[in-house]
Amino acid sequence: MRRYFLLVVCLCLASLLRAQNKLELISPNGELKVSLNLSDKIYYSIDYNGDVLLKDNTLQLTLRNQVLGENPKLRRQKRTSVDEQLTPIVPLKYAKVNNRYNQLLLTFKDYSVEFRAFDDGVAYRFITSQKGDVEVMNEEFAINFPSDYLLHLQQPGGFHTAYEEPYTHVQSNAWKPEERIAVLPVLIDTQKDYKILISESDLADYPCMFLKGTGTNGAISVFPKAPLAFAENSDRSVKITQEADYIAKTKGTRNYPWRYFVISKNDKQLIENTMTYKLAEKNQLQDISWIKPGQVSWEWWNDASPYGPDVNFVSGYNLDTYKYYIDFASKFGIPYIIMDEGWAKSTRDPYTPNPKVDLHELIRYGKEKNVGIVLWLTWLTVENNFDLFKTFNEWGVKGLKIDFMDRSDQWMVNFYERVAREAAKHHLFVDFHGSFKPAGLEYKYPNVLSYEGVRGMEQMGGCYPDNSLYLPFMRNAVGPMDYTPGAMISMQPNVYRSERPNAASIGTRAYQLALFVVFESGLQMLADNPTLYYRNEDCTRFITQVPVTWDETVALEAKAGEYVIVAKRKGDKWFIGGMTNNGEKEREFTIKLDFLNKDRSYQMTSFEDGINAGRQAMDYRCKSSQVKAGEQLTIKMVRNGGFAAVIE
Repeated sequence: MRRYFLLVVCLCLASLLRAQNKLELISPNGELKVSLNLSDKIYYSIDYNGDVLLKDNTLQLTLRNQVLGENPKLRRQKRTSVDEQLTPIVPLKYAKVNNRYNQLLLTFKDYSVEFRAFDDGVAYRFITSQKGDVEVMNEEFAINFPSDYLLHLQQPGGFHTAYEEPYTHVQSNAWKPEERIAVLPVLIDTQKDYKILISESDLADYPCMFLKGTGTNGAISVFPKAPLAFAENSDRSVKITQEADYIAKTKGTRNYPWRYFVISKNDKQLIENTMTYKLAEKNQLQDISWIKPGQVSWEWWNDASPYGPDVNFVSGYNLDTYKYYIDFASKFGIPYIIMDEGWAKSTRDPYTPNPKVDLHELIRYGKEKNVGIVLWLTWLTVENNFDLFKTFNEWGVKGLKIDFMDRSDQWMVNFYERVAREAAKHHLFVDFHGSFKPAGLEYKYPNVLSYEGVRGMEQMGGCYPDNSLYLPFMRNAVGPMDYTPGAMISMQPNVYRSERPNAASIGTRAYQLALFVVFESGLQMLADNPTLYYRNEDCTRFITQVPVTWDETVALEAKAGEYVIVAKRKGDKWFIGGMTNNGEKEREFTIKLDFLNKDRSYQMTSFEDGINAGRQAMDYRCKSSQVKAGEQLTIKMVRNGGFAAVIE
């Protein structure tokens, strides 16, 4: 009898232990579920209404003398639910963001793992509580696909990258370990109703994560090693001459970056998501009154080449030309101009302006015209002259465009944060060019208005709608994007020819106008020549009234890589932007204007592809009409075409 009793007790304990090792976390709406299994590792699967999307994923954090997540012994678990409203300092999508999730905190010896389940995704992070510093040798983010998925990837040749590669499209079964790695974000098409966007947030004192294929229908994380020593290379980069055997040396007590999955039932949800923001560290700045996002006129793309009867000076990188840009910006209410490479006598010396340019006179003139000056610099010059922020503030400069980082190891991630902090101290905003993708720093320090990290219009013929139609669903879905739109010379790809100063874009004129509505950036460029903007005043007046921050965003039609139509509201005005790829001669959509206020009628001014835009991309029609809530709007876009409208 005693033996039987002991057997029953043992079976009950074993059952209890198994139950403790199998846990679930469900999203507030009950549709998303994370199933955890604690055995030799921490395993988790994600399903959406019973459809298993990711199966038996694993996570580990390998320190010098310890592997966190190996044979985990759960000490306690804590569940919480949060339902709050957040207010972004720079609202790229919404003035208010609903932050609603269920959380499961698993505590083990020396570390915890925190999971959150949102209605539109799942996130987790490691939390450690160890004395002194630790050396992180590796972090395992391993995912497994239950069937053959289609992966949309940006694949550089190695860790040295500016995140500007065109997207590749790879079947998950076919992605071998020896093939090129991928930067984040990664978009996964399950080839059912669901898509999964993978990225990270609250990245601090830690390298960016990359992914590589496993060869067994899965992917696993890889990281650049921490650099230890450098050698001279050029005015804009250094050579890494020594690397550590670890990826990060960091505090033993800290929160690690969030790894997240945005999971959508339709592609519109990818555009509307705010996951990076919801997981980012909160704003660190006391005074934010001086941070003023806005548009900026840029001279590099058009080679500083205004011309025509009103240009009675030799144009170029000189005083008269920059005053012309300031006059242009002032006329159209553009708050900034950028002075790119050439404003300083030497790229290595930020304190001696080019005498042909006369920077101080331009700052004075700009102030008179209500136009601020933004200066371009290499990251290396910033690093070698870290007191320049104080000097530039004293001169009256408003912001900095910092370029050519082209790395995302721990040292470089820390450089971004040091810059953001020091720039904020001296009331300067920052646009990171030649950069990795946003990962939360822009919310911690909201003076970081934008990042490049995109195959944008600088690439000329290498920037085409078939690639750019992934951007709202991938790159822009994780944060602000300095794409540099605004071309006034438009061509279809089969006839494309372009060279500065006559820089041109692929896609129709209406497509270019739509970019200002669709693409998000706290600092939005007007890349083309003021001469061409003057000649196309109706287009320019439209572009320059498009805000860079928004109260509300509504995705109306969306299919990743093919087409997107969004409506965005600022105050009482609504803007609509649509763009499409090269896949069909013409696409037609019927949009319900349900988002409009029902108590009034509106005036709509729209820019549409002209009847010949499929061949001559410059062809567009500007129309005016009355609209009201409940009506339907028909939008036609030719190949590589667009649609842009303001409703007021």
